[in-house]
Amino acid sequence: MSDHITLVGNIVGDIEQRATRAGGSVAAFRLAVGERRLDKERGEWVDAHTNYYSISVFGELGANALRSLRKGERVVLSGRLRLREWETETKRGVSADVVADAIGHDLRWGTTRFDRTPKPGGQAEAAPASPADDSGSAGAARQDAAEESAWSVPGASREPVGVGTGAGGADAMDPDRPF
Repeated sequence: MSDHITLVGNIVGDIEQRATRAGGSVAAFRLAVGERRLDKERGEWVDAHTNYYSISVFGELGANALRSLRKGERVVLSGRLRLREWETETKRGVSADVVADAIGHDLRWGTTRFDRTPKPGGQAEAAPASPADDSGSAGAARQDAAEESAWSVPGASREPVGVGTGAGGADAMDPDRPF
């Protein structure tokens, strides 16, 4: 039995590439999840207890983690928790291990860029290097069409929120307009 858990924390060390007994690739790292609380007497936030988790990431997710994540980055991780008892000659303890099902950068603290992993046997199209590169080129049109078919919701507009008029448009940005 495993418990599902969501963690938000910082990657403590370098991500290591390990192998399973069958020869599969595993990304492994430690995640520090700190608790902060408001000290009412001093009126400021203080660091409280920090928990450390051993994270294992298998398959394509692990390969993408090795290419994408670095020491010190803040991530949001969802996975399956397993508590493992251990013992040495002098100590005993419990280790909190998590097998990751999903990982992403915590966008509260920075930005990131998503590059779709090419499907096996398929030809991947390169994304433009920057938004300026995407000014009407045929490659950009193919990329937009690929993104439209892969990520769109039928009937949804690709227009950014707050652009245009009417519901959800410029009128919605009016600070004097109630909800």
